[in-house]
Amino acid sequence: MTSSRLSDIRPARIAVAAVIGFIIWILPVPVGLSLEAWRLFAIFFTTILLVLIQAMPIFPASLLGMVAALFTGVLRPDQAYAGFSKDFILLIVAAFLVARAVIKSGLGRRIAFHVIRRLGKSTLGLGYSVMITDAVIAPAFPSNTARSGVLFPIVQAICLGSGSSPDDGTEKKLGNYLMIIGMASLTVSSALWLTAMAVNPVGATIAQEAGVEIGFASWFLAAVVPSLSALVILPLILLKVVDPETKQTPEAPAAAAAELEKMGPMSGREWLTAGVFAFMIVGWALSEVLAVDKAGIAFLGLAILMVGRVYSMADLKTEGEALSIWVWFGILFTLSSSLNEFGFMTWLGGKVASQLQGLAPTVVYVCLIVVYVLLHYLFVSQTAHLLALFSVFMSVGITSGVDPALMALMLLFATNFFAAITPQGSSANVLFVGSGYLTTTELYKYGAIITLANLLIYLVIGTPWILLVS
Repeated sequence: MTSSRLSDIRPARIAVAAVIGFIIWILPVPVGLSLEAWRLFAIFFTTILLVLIQAMPIFPASLLGMVAALFTGVLRPDQAYAGFSKDFILLIVAAFLVARAVIKSGLGRRIAFHVIRRLGKSTLGLGYSVMITDAVIAPAFPSNTARSGVLFPIVQAICLGSGSSPDDGTEKKLGNYLMIIGMASLTVSSALWLTAMAVNPVGATIAQEAGVEIGFASWFLAAVVPSLSALVILPLILLKVVDPETKQTPEAPAAAAAELEKMGPMSGREWLTAGVFAFMIVGWALSEVLAVDKAGIAFLGLAILMVGRVYSMADLKTEGEALSIWVWFGILFTLSSSLNEFGFMTWLGGKVASQLQGLAPTVVYVCLIVVYVLLHYLFVSQTAHLLALFSVFMSVGITSGVDPALMALMLLFATNFFAAITPQGSSANVLFVGSGYLTTTELYKYGAIITLANLLIYLVIGTPWILLVS
């Protein structure tokens, strides 16, 4: 998906993006911003625009963005390369390689056939199985990135077990649907539980300082109705929008059972992989309690698989996609987080919020949530987004007469349900983005649809429910 071909490079569109970026660059710096912040915004905006208008793939676009920031002096080398050492980005790379080992060992195929045997009569049924699995395991995982490392190999195995692979051009059979379901699922499960995403307790603490008490039980009570509604509705919407080639598979359960019979008992390689996978799941779930680094757990698992000859150096040499993920996501994270550090995000949020003062509380509430969601197009981190804008938006809402608990909870839920808005909108997306089942255009299109659907579900269903129970 992120690999670059000559046909992916469109000079005319590149020229359009460059002109727009240059115009932003030379415009007068707005009051309240530094020159570096404004110029970095021009570079970051142009980088994202190159991808949005399909001028080039995300990998070369991100490289050009980093080089532009370096050569213009907007970022120092130590600033520009900072993203490559982030633990959660390294976690993604390690989890991607472990997922490959799960497939190679045969364990993934076995898991897939067990799922298909029970729920494989329809593509929709498989979609719901992914959503339910994620929602059930979510409260034990304080990291949605780590949880994607559990969910992705299962989804990939189901796709391959169903005969859908990007390697032979069958990704649209049902694989593209299940991969986008995986991304959508993480947005809902992270909003459902206080402990399902690392930044949730941070936001709850900030809300507490404003007088809003949010605990595990009160979070779940407020989130359960809109989140379960989203869990039911999203697979139906995506089935219609993605329109996978295969929708009904009445013969699949019997075929899966036959394949399991052929496979026989689990091999030693499968047992080792299963043990390592279980170790990583438990390690990630308990990482906060044990004060153990999540990326370290993933790398330990990968090392064991390599020592056990499940995954070899020859396999590692063929994994260009893992390197690609590490580079482009690291760069975009750096550009976005630097914008935040330069004060651009807080300035922009303050400007937007100030325009709403004096309006009716209901109007302010809806506008704040909508703008909060849309601004995630500029962020590559949910945590950075919350830290930059949550307090500002909550303060404006409360002073405008919006119920404090409603304002705080909806902003916290939005911090999760907007995660699929762009491929880089959350580190939890990246494994699915790098799967090869979805093009960049599809990722932006389906991501926008997921986010719009979540926004409407949480506003229309969630708002009266929160007011009722809070």
